[in-house]
Formats: sequence, C-alpha cells, structure tokens
Amino acid sequence: MLVKVYGSAICGIEATTITIEVSTDKGINFLLVGLPDSAVKESQQRISSALNTYGYKIPGKKIVINMAPADLKKEGAAYDLPLAIGILASSEQITCDKLSDYIIMGELSLDGSIRTIKGALPISLEAKKQGFKGVILPKANAKEAAIVSDMEVFGVENIMEVINFLNGVAPVARETFDINEEFEKSLDEYEFDFKDVKGQEGVKRAMEIAAAGSHNILMIGSPGSGKTMLAKRLPSILPPLTIDEALETTKIHSVAGKMTSNRSIISVRPFRNPHHTISDVALVGGGTYPQPGEISLAHNGVLFLDELPEFKRSVLEVLRQPMEERKITISRTKQTSEYPAGFMLVAAMNPCPCGYYNHPTQPCTCASGAVHRYLNKISGPLLDRIDIQLEVVPVPFKELSTMREGEPSAVIRQRVIKARKIQQERFKDFPDIHCNAQMNSSMMKQFCKIQPSGMELLRTIMDKLQLSARAYDRILKVSRTIADLEGCEQIQDAHLAEAITYRSLDRESWGR
Repeated sequence: MLVKVYGSAICGIEATTITIEVSTDKGINFLLVGLPDSAVKESQQRISSALNTYGYKIPGKKIVINMAPADLKKEGAAYDLPLAIGILASSEQITCDKLSDYIIMGELSLDGSIRTIKGALPISLEAKKQGFKGVILPKANAKEAAIVSDMEVFGVENIMEVINFLNGVAPVARETFDINEEFEKSLDEYEFDFKDVKGQEGVKRAMEIAAAGSHNILMIGSPGSGKTMLAKRLPSILPPLTIDEALETTKIHSVAGKMTSNRSIISVRPFRNPHHTISDVALVGGGTYPQPGEISLAHNGVLFLDELPEFKRSVLEVLRQPMEERKITISRTKQTSEYPAGFMLVAAMNPCPCGYYNHPTQPCTCASGAVHRYLNKISGPLLDRIDIQLEVVPVPFKELSTMREGEPSAVIRQRVIKARKIQQERFKDFPDIHCNAQMNSSMMKQFCKIQPSGMELLRTIMDKLQLSARAYDRILKVSRTIADLEGCEQIQDAHLAEAITYRSLDRESWGR
C-alpha cells in the first residue's frame, strides 16, 4: 500500500514541504531514498525501538520510502516521526484519512517520546502557505508554531498520542497563542537601564544618535571606562520591535535552535556578544550544513564586538559586505542559503596595547609606534563603515559617588522613536530603507542638503583630515540624524560640527 506523509525541510530561514512516500509490498527489505543524510538513514533503529514500546512494529515486508523532492538534501533526525507514521499507515496499522491535512515533524527517542526540533516557526508558516490544516510537532515546539494564526497546532509528547489522534481514539489539545498579548507583555523587558550610568553624558548622547539613525559605533577608551556597560544598555533605547520584525527574528533563532521551550517569540531586540576567538564561519554563518551566524542572530538588534583589535583580521573583514547589504549569502556546492543580517554594530577597544594612551592620569607604557600598529589591526575600509567613532574617558570619582540617577532609558527611547518616525515618513517610498544609516548616494543628495557655510566647513575638514568619500557620507548621515532628533528639516552647521566630532580616529594626532 502506498501512502503519503508530509514533512518539511529548512533552507536558509524558510521551509520547503517534503512529501514522504511509503510503499509496502511483498518481500523483505528497507530502502530509504531521496537524498537523506546519515541521521535520516539511522532513523530505522529509532523508529523500530519507539514502535516496540507501544506494541507496534515495522512489518517484515519490502518497504520503500522516497523523500521528495529527491534533489534536496534531507538533514537531521526530525523526520523520524513522519517516517514512522508513514510506515504504520502503509502497513495498515493505523488509518490514514488525516495524513494529507497535516505537516508532521519530530525526533523519536528509543522509548517513543518526541524530542524538540529546529525551525518550528518556518515550518508552521510554510504549512499555512501550502494550505495545510495544521501541524503536529513536539510539545516543546508547539507554542512557537502556534504564533501563526488560523493553523491547528498540536504538540505531542510521544508517538502514541499521534497514533491515537490519527485513529480518532483520543484528541490532542490544540495549542493556542495570543501573539499581541505575549508581544506587548515583554516589550519593555530590559535588564540594563541608562539611569544606572554615572557621568558619560557625551557618550550617552552619541549612543542616542546611533540608536536614532541605526548607525554603527566604535568606542575607544581605557579599561574600566564603561564601554561594555554602555553597549549593554543600547538595546533599551532602540525602538520596540514591530511584529513583523519579531517574527523574522524568531525565525532565525528557531532555525539556529536557540529557542527554548518556555519562549515562543522574540519580542526584544537581540544583543549578541561573541568572544574575540570566534571563527569567520561562526560569525557570518555557514558550515557543512549551513546555519545562521552571529550577524544573523543579531538581526534587528545589536552585534557587540568587545576588544575589536583582538579579533582575527579575516573575521573582521568578512563583516564588510553584510554591513552594506544587510544580508549574507552562504554558497555550497549543492545549496545556497541566504540569511538576513540587518544588525547594528557596536564595537569597543582599548586605545593601545597597555590601554592607557590619552588617559588623563595613567601614563602609556607602549613603545614608540605601538599605538599605530595596534590600530592597524583594524582595516581602513572597516573603520570607514563605522559612522561614529568616539573616545570614552574614565568617569571622575566625584561623578561616580553621586547618588543622583541618570536619565532613564525610557525617556531617551521616546526621543529615538520620534526621530525614527520622521525617518519612516521620509523613506515611505523606499521599501527596503528604514533609517538614515541605510541611505544610498542618490538619497543623500535628496535628503542631506546642507547650506553653503556647512559645505565650506566640510571641505576644510575633508582636506585637513584627508577623509575618504565614505567618511564624508557617514558625516552627512549622522548629521541628518542629529537634525531629526532636534526636529529640524534642514541640516544646520551645528549638526555637521557635532557629527564631525564623532570621527575620533580621523584626527591627525591620533596614534602618532
């Protein structure tokens, strides 16, 4: 008897429907075809043990299983459950009336329990797109899949629950989820707040500008000056995620297996802080079976690189293209995967190997030229892609000891949201542009017009500091954001002057 069961394969952050055809005939053999990997081929032993636990068995006949489309690689143990159900239905041990209505996925344990899988949200979205009635998934993944409206999502803990459901013996409780309630409940859940930061008003101002325009930022300062502390608080002043952004972010984390059983949707902006020993593949994604890297896990959020010069140069150089294109394409011989990478880069570094160059009280003990060599670990093209570069000086004891709290993140965030709304209105005719940092050259000509006096100021600075054309663009973009924060339609000279101060590494005196 031939039956068809439906599963799903993950390609990038999207799912593709897989048709599992199971044929039982006379003879004795077990054939599994359709480009399965080793984990799929090993499913026979897991299925056999799981079925025996509940009094079922793989029939002693010729079983041929085809996983279509046959040219798409099938990876992982998540096909155990649909394969087992297909074998039972083909051998008429269970009824198959409902099989065409559901996508079924799950990894089997030897005792018949069902383990969690990756990519539950993309699978559920694809099932709805393809017109399926619902999905049957592990209990731990049910909440995540239930985010998709108008879909029947059944979370099961063992294979017997699936068998009884398909036979109509015992129903399975349908998983429900109110996305709006869950989303709003955790929108403002941030561990860190700017009100705890003493002093550093200039750096907080730069952080506000960076958040308002989604500008990349580099902080240079001695150890203990507060760089990491400030970076961790940046997500608290970014605008809240929209539901579309939250769904896209959740899909990435789901595919990467980063979702926990008690977490159904990512409703706050991600903050990723990889160690400087990270490899280029771990940062941008890839591997034998491509997976999202840190830059994709930071999509719609913040990627924080602490001790920037300590990262391998090859690792930093692979950031250049994703920073411009906001996506990363991983190409393999038989597969190409594309992952979103719309992150905001926040980097921190010491000014020199000893950490005390330009320190107000501590002397620098580095040898002559050491500062310059240290900075040369970061390439010029990468620095040009960082809009804001500023020094972070240690906070004096007088400010540290004060009991007065700083401005809370909630107040700063309101100003940022107001500036972002101005940008949304400005770029409403440009579907892929959402903030000032994403403007291209033609858009800058339209939206970054400056007065003749401002142009003269820029010309003087460009000649004196020998800035690149990209640095010129960065200054204009930052000044546009400063004007938006102040509600000004046109960029003023004061906005340009402030934006120029955020190019610390372009000064002639730095590192010489």
